Amino acid sequence: MNFGTQITVLVTGSEGFIGRYIVRQLLQHGYQVIGLDNFSKYENSNVSIDSPMYKFVYGDVLDFELLYSLIQESDYVIAGAALIGGISYFNAYPYDILAQNEKIIANTCDAAIKAWQSGLKLKRVVYLSSSMVYESTDTWPSFEGDQLKVPPPKSSYGFQKLAVEYFAKAAFDQYQLPYVICRPFNCIGVGEGKSKKSNQISSGEIKLTMSHVIPDLINKTLQGQKPLRVLGNGQQVRHYTYGVDLAEGIVRAMTDNKALNQDFNLSTNKGHTVLEVAEMIWNKINPNQKFEYIADKPLDYDVQKRIPDTKKARDLLGFEAKTKLDDVIDEIISWVKHNIFN
Repeated sequence: MNFGTQITVLVTGSEGFIGRYIVRQLLQHGYQVIGLDNFSKYENSNVSIDSPMYKFVYGDVLDFELLYSLIQESDYVIAGAALIGGISYFNAYPYDILAQNEKIIANTCDAAIKAWQSGLKLKRVVYLSSSMVYESTDTWPSFEGDQLKVPPPKSSYGFQKLAVEYFAKAAFDQYQLPYVICRPFNCIGVGEGKSKKSNQISSGEIKLTMSHVIPDLINKTLQGQKPLRVLGNGQQVRHYTYGVDLAEGIVRAMTDNKALNQDFNLSTNKGHTVLEVAEMIWNKINPNQKFEYIADKPLDYDVQKRIPDTKKARDLLGFEAKTKLDDVIDEIISWVKHNIFN
C-alpha cells in the first residue's frame, strides 16, 4: 500500500462525521491519505471518498498489528476513531463510550509509540479531544489550560476525552512521541447518517437519529412536529462550527511547528442558543408559520454553556472558523431531507 515519497497521513475513524471532512481537507492540500474505519456507528457503510490519493482500509483500530502496519507507512496520524455522538448518544451509552474509547486510545498510542521508536516515518500524532473537557467550568470563555484547573467532567464522555489528552502528554513525557491536541467545538455539516442504535431515543412522537442537535431539530421540523420540542429551556449556548473549518484547523495543527506539543480550541467565535437555532431552522422550513416550542426535560449532562476562547489558534496557527451558521443550515436541511428524513 506504499504510496511513494509524498507525505502520507493516517486518519482513524475516517468515515465518521468529522473524519470525512478531515480526509477531504487533507486531499485538497495534496496529502496522500490512508483511512481506517469499521463503520461501527452509522447504517451507511459506503466509502464516501473516491480518489487515487486515498486508500481506505476496512478494519478495527483495536487490531494492533493492522494499526501498527498502517502507522509504519504514515508521516502523521490523526487519531479520530472513537464512539462519539451528540448528547443523546453519550447519555444512552456512558459505559460503552468510556470502556471502548479507553481501549481505542491505548491501542493507538501503543502502536504509535512502537512506530516512533522504530525511527521510520512518523512525525506527530494529532489527538481529537472535545469541548466537553470543560464540562464542569463555571467561567467563560474557556481557555486552553482551563481543563486542568476546573473540576473533572461529570459525564463519562467528557472524562474520557480528558483522558485522551493525558494519554497524549504521557506518551510524550515517557517516549517523546510528538503530539498536538485539537478540541473541536460542536461540529456541524453534512454526512452524518442514521446511527445503528437510533431507535432508543424519542422526542415526543418522533424517534431521534442519535445525531447532533441541528439535524435532529431539522428532522422533527420536516416531520411536522408542532410545537417543536426542545430539550431543556433552549438557552444552552453552543458554538456551532462548520466541519470544513474544523478540518482546516486540524490540518494546520498537524504540521505547523508552532503547534508541536500544544493544545487548541478549534471553534467559531460566535455562539447561539439552542432556541435561536431552532427558530432559525423553523423559519427556513416553515416560513409562513409562527414558531412555537415546548421545553422538554433536559438530558443529563446537558452543559448550559460551551464557550471557547479562540485566540491561541488564531495567533499560533492563523486559524479562524469564519463560516456563519446561517450559511450552513440550508446545506444541512437539504442533506437531512435526502438522507435521514423519510
